[in-house]
Amino acid sequence: MLTLANFIRCATGWRRWAVLCLSGAVSVLALAPFFAWPVLFVTIPILIWSIDAAGAEVNPAVSSRRRWRDHEMVRAGAVGWWFGFGYFLAGLFWIGEAFLVEAEKFAVLMPFAVMLMPAGLAIFWAAATAAAVALHWRPGFDRIAVLALTLASAEWLRGHVLTGLPWNVIGYALTWPLPLMQTAAVLGVYGLTLAAVPVFAAPAVLWVDAVEADVSSARRIAGALGAAACVAILALLGALRLWDADSPSDGIRVRLVQPSVPQREKWRPENQERIFLEHLELSRRSSIGQIDGAAGIALIIWPEAAMPFLPLSAPGALSAIGRMLPEGTYLASGALRVEGPATPGARRRIFNSLMIFGAGGGLVTLYDKIHLVPFGEYLPLQATLEAVGFEQLTRVRGGFDTGEMPRPLLEVPGLPAIGPLICYEAIFPGAVVQGGERPAFLLNVTNDGWFGQTTGPHQHLHQARVRAVEEGLPMLRVANNGISAVIDARGRVLQQLGLDVKGVIDSALPAAIEPPPYARYGDGIFVAMLAVCALALAAFRGRQRSMKE
Repeated sequence: MLTLANFIRCATGWRRWAVLCLSGAVSVLALAPFFAWPVLFVTIPILIWSIDAAGAEVNPAVSSRRRWRDHEMVRAGAVGWWFGFGYFLAGLFWIGEAFLVEAEKFAVLMPFAVMLMPAGLAIFWAAATAAAVALHWRPGFDRIAVLALTLASAEWLRGHVLTGLPWNVIGYALTWPLPLMQTAAVLGVYGLTLAAVPVFAAPAVLWVDAVEADVSSARRIAGALGAAACVAILALLGALRLWDADSPSDGIRVRLVQPSVPQREKWRPENQERIFLEHLELSRRSSIGQIDGAAGIALIIWPEAAMPFLPLSAPGALSAIGRMLPEGTYLASGALRVEGPATPGARRRIFNSLMIFGAGGGLVTLYDKIHLVPFGEYLPLQATLEAVGFEQLTRVRGGFDTGEMPRPLLEVPGLPAIGPLICYEAIFPGAVVQGGERPAFLLNVTNDGWFGQTTGPHQHLHQARVRAVEEGLPMLRVANNGISAVIDARGRVLQQLGLDVKGVIDSALPAAIEPPPYARYGDGIFVAMLAVCALALAAFRGRQRSMKE
């Protein structure tokens, strides 16, 4: 370990950036679908030792013209950026698959998307490492604590700035296996990020510090023991939460329909009728393949944008839905809808919606998506970029419009209140439930058909599971080509359909549990943790100064 630390500190130029980029990329193995989080016991220390080296190289004698490049904060920021770039490049490479769906039009843009998004997200990590140095980077556990504070804050900002993208927050490393996932019910994923940095950094960093200071062997293993104790305590508390906790239901039967329509075929006009009929046919069949006409099913669920046309403008489709639904059964389906211009010359408004249909195919209620995907459903500076020839992947002129906020609950006669989520709205901690009312379950319709057989759909599913734990609510997740799943309020996957599998899931709706702390207080817990840790660090530093004096 000392040899590795010395190698990292001595690496310069492109060798340092290559090591950091590779370390960041390897760190993604800690997340879904691999969950090899022990790699962080090596990669996070590499980040810290690289910051050590950046500070040691500062030369105050350089000319003022070059001083900004040799400033300790700038060097530390570069360390964080390269590590973050590797992390986000490996974690989000699957975005490139979406540009191959219509390769003849979008493939040329794939390298830019695959590189530019990680480069932009890495700025948050650069800010975290630069801020850590600005707060006085010191030897010992002190610098680990400072990095934990700044990196956790940066990850929170990443989830909120410019609509936010909290994909693969580093705290997810402490949400597998299932007992560890239960800690999200209290800390949330941002709180777990604050805990993850010292847990993964302390063993190696403090060991090397102790060896270099030539202190006792007991001091050398203190970091490892502390990290092991922390993980063990979290796992034990999670296991106690799961102890004898079954998955009760309220007797409502649901049917999840996964049609597995190839994305490239979905929106071709000649395929629309066939795709719609396939949805109807699957809805009439049980999970064991028997044609039962959906008897005994209270809610049938189709995925995001299931109908490749505008259903509210297609009376024939609505009549077919009405004929398919038994009495007392409803259909929830992702669909697009259009509102005509209110005034002459105004553009029409297009929404990505979740609609619920009842008797006769009539519309009972709907939800319009409020958290749109940049470059997928809209373009920043939409009019300007469209004027020079750019368009988002969905190729909707003018982009999608945002629904009304806060996110409403869907009220359907005979069913408990539904918390609707479309696509990646399920990845935003503390935002899946909005307003004063609490739903009985979360309904997430999505279409991961854009991303093929990559890690993306697995990461999406895992983050949805963590939302269920944070809120203490079951989740029904229905995807076009996988991964569809019934998830209980403790994050357990009760049933699922894998990628590219056509079929249905019949299940009882799991029951909600009492709201856990995170559901009640949200990121207030994270803010309190930050404040306590910052005060403790300040007190520790003050005590050190007084002892020196």
